Amino acid sequence: MTSPQLSARCDGASPISRRNFNRVATLLAAGATLPFYNESALAQLSKTGPIPIDAVKINANENPLGPCPEAAEAIAKVIAKGGRYIYEETDTFANLLAEQEGLDPEYVMPFAGSSDPLHRAVLAFTGKEKPFVVADPGYEAGARAAQFVGAKVVKVPLTQSYAHDVKAMAKVAQERKAGLIYICNPNNPTGTVTPRADIEWLLANKPEETVVLLDEAYIHLSEEPMCSDLAAMDKDVIILRTFSKLYGMAGLRAGAAIGRPDLIGKLRGYAAGALPVTGMVGATASLKVKNLVPERRKIIKDVREDVFAFLQKNNITFIPSVTNCFMLDAKMPARRLINAMKKEKIYIGRVWPVWPTYARISVGTKEEMAKFKTALLKAMNDLQA
Repeated sequence: MTSPQLSARCDGASPISRRNFNRVATLLAAGATLPFYNESALAQLSKTGPIPIDAVKINANENPLGPCPEAAEAIAKVIAKGGRYIYEETDTFANLLAEQEGLDPEYVMPFAGSSDPLHRAVLAFTGKEKPFVVADPGYEAGARAAQFVGAKVVKVPLTQSYAHDVKAMAKVAQERKAGLIYICNPNNPTGTVTPRADIEWLLANKPEETVVLLDEAYIHLSEEPMCSDLAAMDKDVIILRTFSKLYGMAGLRAGAAIGRPDLIGKLRGYAAGALPVTGMVGATASLKVKNLVPERRKIIKDVREDVFAFLQKNNITFIPSVTNCFMLDAKMPARRLINAMKKEKIYIGRVWPVWPTYARISVGTKEEMAKFKTALLKAMNDLQA
C-alpha cells in the first residue's frame, strides 16, 4: 500500500514541482544544460580528453569487453532504421525485462542508462525541506542534483565492513525528514556489498514519507540477489539498472527504473523524448543471452582476483571488491599516484574527499591489468624515493 505521505507527494506536492519546475523545464528545453544532466556531468569526472592510443584506460568502470556479439549484431541491423523513432523497440525491451524480473510491465520504465532516472528521482523526491541521504564515499551524481535544487545532502560514513550504515541513514532520515535515501549496491567506488537483510531492514524502518533509491548498476558483477521482488511487493523503493557495466554498453546507453507505478511515474515528467534505438535493441538482445551474466562475471572476477593477489604480494593496501572497481590506498595524497600513473600511460580513477589517499581503480582486461601492475610498482617506487 502507498503511504499517505507518498500519496500526497504523488499528487503534486514535490518541492521541485511547485518552486523550481519552471526553472528546470526552461533549462531542459535549452538542451539539457543542467550542471548534473549534461554528458560531461554524467561521466562523473572520468572524461580525460585525448589519450595515447597505447594507453590503458581504467578510470571509469567501463567494460572493455563491449557489447556481446548478439547485441552488436542487433545494433548493426537497426542502424539503417535510425531515421525513425521506433518506440516499439523500447516497449519490447521493457516487457522482456519485466518478464525476466517477475514484474508487471508497468513496474519498468526504460531509460538511456541509469544516470537519467537517478537525477529525476532526486528532482521528484527531494527539495529544500526534503534532504538527500547518501553514503560517504558514494556515487556523487545524486548529491550534485540535490544541491542544484537546494536540497541538503547528508553524508553517512560506511560501516567498518564498507557497507551502507542503514541504521544511521534511517536515523538521520527521521531527524531531517529526508525525501530520498540513496543506496548503491554494490557500492561505487568501493565495490562492496550491503547485505540484502540490511536493505529490507531499511525499508521497514525508514520514515513513511522517505523513498529508498536502490542503485543496482553493479549487481550483475556480484553474487548478491537482485531486489526486484521488493518492488513487486510495492515497497517504497525505486531500483536502478544499467547495461553500462557487465553488459558493456556504456557508450550505447540503456537502463531502467523499476518500482511501484506511482513512484516511477513521478520520474516521467522531468524530460521526454524517444530513447536510442541502438541501446534498446542491444539491451533486448543481451537479455536473451542466457549465459552472458555468469560468463562475464567470471571473466571479470578472475582478472580482479589476480590483481588482488598481486597487491597482497607487494603489500599494497586495497579494499576487496566484488565488482569491476576497487579502492587502492597510495599511503599519500592519491592525486600524486594518479599523475605518476598517467606518465606511464595508465589512466586510473579519481579521489573521494573523505578518503584522500585512496584512488579508484577499474578492472580492465588481463592484458591491461598486467600493464597496470608494472606501472604501479614503478610509480610507487618513484614516489617513495
